[in-house]
Amino acid sequence: MTTVGPRPRDPALPTPPAPTGSAAPAPPRAARVRVAATAALVAGVAVTVAGTLRQGDHESVPGRLLAGYALAWTLFAAAVWSVRRVPVRAATVLVLAGAAAVALAGLTAQPRTSNDMYRYAWDGRVQAAGISPYAHPPAAPELAPLRDPWLFPARASCEGWGLTRTAQGLCVRINRPTVPTIYPPVAEGWFLAVHAVSPADGRHKPLQAGGAVLAFGTTVALLAVLRRRGDPRRAPGRAALWAWCPAVSLEAVNNAHIDTLGVLFVVLALGTASAGTRRGALLGAAIAVKLLPVLVLPGALSGQRGPTRVLRMVAAAVAAVTLAYLPYVVSSGAGVLGYLPGYLHEEGYAPGHVRRFALLRLVLPDAAAGVAAALLLASAALYVWLRGDPARPWRGALLVTGAALLLLSPSYPWYSLLVVALVALDGRWEWLTVTLAGTALYLGGRLVPGFPLQAWAYGIAAAVIAVGAWLRAGGADLLARRRSERV
Repeated sequence: MTTVGPRPRDPALPTPPAPTGSAAPAPPRAARVRVAATAALVAGVAVTVAGTLRQGDHESVPGRLLAGYALAWTLFAAAVWSVRRVPVRAATVLVLAGAAAVALAGLTAQPRTSNDMYRYAWDGRVQAAGISPYAHPPAAPELAPLRDPWLFPARASCEGWGLTRTAQGLCVRINRPTVPTIYPPVAEGWFLAVHAVSPADGRHKPLQAGGAVLAFGTTVALLAVLRRRGDPRRAPGRAALWAWCPAVSLEAVNNAHIDTLGVLFVVLALGTASAGTRRGALLGAAIAVKLLPVLVLPGALSGQRGPTRVLRMVAAAVAAVTLAYLPYVVSSGAGVLGYLPGYLHEEGYAPGHVRRFALLRLVLPDAAAGVAAALLLASAALYVWLRGDPARPWRGALLVTGAALLLLSPSYPWYSLLVVALVALDGRWEWLTVTLAGTALYLGGRLVPGFPLQAWAYGIAAAVIAVGAWLRAGGADLLARRRSERV
């Protein structure tokens, strides 16, 4: 009788290697050691972030926050390096468990470096009362019945982190309390949704928990995208660049920045949809969270020269933004722009202001810096659109978005959360220096008054990125050949 079943393996043949996070297999004991070491490093990131947040806010103890942040980033880099040699299944579990741990670390304290979240909470409360958030500023008398002691503390001195006193004597935690909100409609929808499910005494925790959910959801999306469209063996290591990043814990969770929702939409747009209506709609939703994801459009259109697909995607993005704004336009009219024009002027992006473009101002007159930045960014966008890789749209998106932040040199590290996610998709870790530059500028500026920290921070980031690009283009091989020729 013939037995049907698998043939016994020939002892002379080598044992097939188990899939790992890198090409080299590892014996079981070595693999367990690497798993344990990686887990310890990720736990170190979470513990360091939690301990750093207990130190205080960025105005009272900026040095302590900067030191803790530096340690967390060092452990993060070691963990990402270590996970590359961990078996894929174990690495995936580590990425998910670590993402949860690092996110939970951000929940251990109230916001420490930004008070934007208090505006989120207020906008949600205003909408729940049936009032457009664009209609009145928080200090307006029309909204007085909605005020509570948490956001409007009755303090005679009104002193403390995040507190502001208006000209009328009102003490408030919300920044810019005398101007309307700046946030686009999908962001406002998120604020309303979080308010709707929050307990009456939830305060900052519901929004932080929402940020943790978005951050973890982005990790799951990255894993799915990288497995489907990249190298499955490298997927956990790439996803870890987002999942364990200290910037995600501090900015997406502790400060609950709404940018994270836009990041999730971008990952879904680039990773789960081809160039067309669906991708355009997802990118439109991201733009309607915060305007920065508009920089992703050239990457999303990489290699798409046919007018039909380009028009479909752009039209879908415009339609998504328009539909999101429509209910608010009906109730607030042109007021839906809120404080956006004033914010751009205040932050130095309006003509005649030179508080941005730090690197360009090192070599150009102040008046020419803005024009040069616009030309360079337009050139990068055109190059990505015409020459970008349609199979890796995130690569072009990373180039344009990262270049924009280098050129504009903002002091707000949460702007670069989008860069962190694009780095996770593409693996070009050197672009994380943009996030580090913004953090160093935001926390360290008051520690070294008079020092040109902005130019130094972004200059170092630009240098690291340039070296990384050169090495990836074959620079290391070129050096090796020259050395061998000399020998």
